[in-house]
Amino acid sequence: MSVPMTLLSLIGREPSHGYDLKRDYDTFFSRGKPLPFGQVYSTLGRLARDGKIVIGEVEPGVGPERKRYVITDQGATEVDSWLTEPVEAESNLQSVLFTKVVLALMLGRPAEEYLDAQRAAHLRRMQELTEIRRGGDLVDTLLADHGLFRLEADLHWIDTTVARLDALRKVVGA
Repeated sequence: MSVPMTLLSLIGREPSHGYDLKRDYDTFFSRGKPLPFGQVYSTLGRLARDGKIVIGEVEPGVGPERKRYVITDQGATEVDSWLTEPVEAESNLQSVLFTKVVLALMLGRPAEEYLDAQRAAHLRRMQELTEIRRGGDLVDTLLADHGLFRLEADLHWIDTTVARLDALRKVVGA
């Protein structure tokens, strides 16, 4: 998740206060990991420094004055470019799983047991995501679907790897 681009995009929707940006970020994108206020304001500071936003209206508040941030033409251009660029496919989705399997084989350890434990962990997470899908709003449902599809791909990889462990054992010299 690109916090700077997300906040910049939210400001592109309408000029906003830091508090409003944090609220919207947490509502739509954090899913259990709220964005710290310090990160919001440090990110806003960098966006302003880089000419992507400016401070618009300043209103008195209970504490410090409330600044409303406004996107600049440069910032809007960057958002447009970012939104239209395809997300690069993550080529290393299985890197940790693969590394552990290969190292387990090299060390003469039971890679099958590790893969079984990983499968069980994935199935537990899939149950959690399925519950979120059942009770969540559309945003939660779409995020849960994304997670479920990725876990399904991992499970397919695990099954394929288990079927090929003997061959892989020979390749890695175990």
